[in-house]
Amino acid sequence: IDQFFNATSNCIIATVHVDSFPADLPLEPNIREPNKKSSTYRQIFDSLTTEPEKFFERHSGIVLCANKVKPNSKKTQLELEILEASEGGSDGIINGGHTVLAFEQARNYKYDLTEARVKVTIHIGLTEDEAKDIALASNTSAPVDARSKVNARGDYKFLKQFLAQLEREQKTKFRIAYYQNQSGTPKSPQCNVNHLIKLMNCLDRNKYNPDSKSRTKHPPVSNTPSLSEAERQRLSKLLPLLSKGLWVEQRLFQVIEEHITKPKRKGVVDLASIDPRKNTLLPDSRYSFGFSAPADIAMPIVAAYRVFLDENYNWIIPFDEFAEDFLQHLWNNYYKKYLISEKLAGNTVGSKICRNPIIWDNLYVSAQSYLNQQLLKMVGSSKSKREELKLVN
Repeated sequence: IDQFFNATSNCIIATVHVDSFPADLPLEPNIREPNKKSSTYRQIFDSLTTEPEKFFERHSGIVLCANKVKPNSKKTQLELEILEASEGGSDGIINGGHTVLAFEQARNYKYDLTEARVKVTIHIGLTEDEAKDIALASNTSAPVDARSKVNARGDYKFLKQFLAQLEREQKTKFRIAYYQNQSGTPKSPQCNVNHLIKLMNCLDRNKYNPDSKSRTKHPPVSNTPSLSEAERQRLSKLLPLLSKGLWVEQRLFQVIEEHITKPKRKGVVDLASIDPRKNTLLPDSRYSFGFSAPADIAMPIVAAYRVFLDENYNWIIPFDEFAEDFLQHLWNNYYKKYLISEKLAGNTVGSKICRNPIIWDNLYVSAQSYLNQQLLKMVGSSKSKREELKLVN
């Protein structure tokens, strides 16, 4: 450092040398990971490498959180004690992940940064909530998506805990992106945490019921911008249905794959919005497909299954007894024909195809008819059994 001063008893502001700035500080308090392809990163890198001596004046600075800070005897260095999440802390970079990445890359490319300085604000001894509060309130030159803010507030914890339990039960791994630029997760929109929320919304037969007086007859497929306490409580009731929604989506993708890979139609895709030149990854790591489809393509099918739920979200008929046959029924009689007709009509915009209210209505009515038929069969079977018992007696 060149100099520092105590802004408050728990905050230090320092003028720091860029060429020796540590590049391995944890990003735990930050609300998104840095992205080398972003305009924010490129602007910082260009500013740093073209005129490093002016970087201090042109940059707003870095915000850190440390457990303890101790200057050396000559006051030319600050020694930071950083506690990571595994150590029970939440220290590291609160705001400035792109900047620190630019420092590291510029040094790797052997740029001379000896004249470069940066303002660093160091908060001492913050709790996890305090660190995240600062991260959320920090002004950024690039917008932070709503999902990252929801994650930073801890509002996805209920979902993360449930998925961890589901992973143990099903012996699988879920690849879910909870925040912007999250490393280790695919960019497939099906792997966005909001996609899971959409699947659960599709099975909420109480909130989205065409037979009621509610204005919202069918679940929306737009992203959920925020999660209120009431929303988290509602979704928590739907959590046990998530695995079924995932199953329906997986089976639909398998059915589509079977349809487009039949020998007689090899190389010809007659379904609207299906692109065989790309790939799709689903949230469950066991499922990958050699074609792309709109993220919401399964939503109308999944939503039709809510007809089979009672007011307490229990299945009227055991799921395993009807799920496969019902999906084949919807596909062969409605959805396949719909996608083929849209392709013939030249309609290729996936979002419009998946959000067409007509197909949602048709699938819902078909589900009601299918359920009634199944219940009649059950009643007939039960009556037959009673008559057999009378004859035996």
